[in-house]
Amino acid sequence: MNHTSGTAAADNGGTFGPEQAAALLDQTTQRARRKLQPSPPWLLVTRAVMVLAALGAIWLSVRGQHPYKGPTGADIPVLIGFVVVNFAATVAVRAHAVAGVSGRTRFSQGEIAVLVASFAVTVVTLAVLAAAGVNLATYPTSVMVIPGLAWGAVAATRRNWAELGIGIAIVVIGIVGAFAGPAGAWAVAAVGFAAVLLGNAVAVARHQHA
Repeated sequence: MNHTSGTAAADNGGTFGPEQAAALLDQTTQRARRKLQPSPPWLLVTRAVMVLAALGAIWLSVRGQHPYKGPTGADIPVLIGFVVVNFAATVAVRAHAVAGVSGRTRFSQGEIAVLVASFAVTVVTLAVLAAAGVNLATYPTSVMVIPGLAWGAVAATRRNWAELGIGIAIVVIGIVGAFAGPAGAWAVAAVGFAAVLLGNAVAVARHQHA
């Protein structure tokens, strides 16, 4: 015996009751939420492993330096490779997720400007401090404080409390890393960012299966 679905029955002039309509609406809503999720759990977990490996490798190479000189030439390609791969994966998945979507899912031009400006302000601030004789290698995580504040501010205006929490966590990691010493800061960043990404992955997975 062939069973005809509620949608097919409606198309053929059959009945389409409220229960079928409610079920179809719920199924469509769940699919839309999954498609519009810019960072699926698998990507967040992958990024967590990548950041732990990249920053952990740098920490292993600098922890025995006396005096501290910063990452070696061999560490720089690792860090650059992590940034490039992470950025490419994030942009590709987000572009696919929000393709054809408008509204609050996408960042506005003003929000993008704020985020870009936060990195520009960070670079200028570091340049000024370096010119003043401050050894920036002593504070490797400090570069994330201003971008973290900007991300949190954008999330707050969008009332996205999960992203606001991430912004606050980034700021905390930057500050704690400054007190952990130049070498310890890399360990703080590795564990901290990995924990944030894994926590976000768990939250997204629970939301999707709720």
